[in-house]
Amino acid sequence: MSQLKLISVDQPEVPALAISTRLRSQLVYFMTPPNTPGIPALGESEYWLSRSEVTKWLSEGIFLLVSPLDTENMTEVELSDEQEVLLGWLDKHQVQHIRVVE
Repeated sequence: MSQLKLISVDQPEVPALAISTRLRSQLVYFMTPPNTPGIPALGESEYWLSRSEVTKWLSEGIFLLVSPLDTENMTEVELSDEQEVLLGWLDKHQVQHIRVVE
């Protein structure tokens, strides 16, 4: 099986980040909704992660997760080590637009 990697679309000189299948499935927790004003059109396997949100999650060490069974309430979830590495990579390189590649 090929190794999954994240590449920066908006900062193409940034080295790719290897990620697990699990983290790939969790990217939706962090993505900015595609219809948000100011976000470019996203291609297949592309995500936009707001720089201000990335900074907030890193600072707080948590993110809020909406349960599909209870959309009125959110749960605070502590960042995993792998999620923290992802957010640190985004923050360090000021990346917001990413693409998953194999």
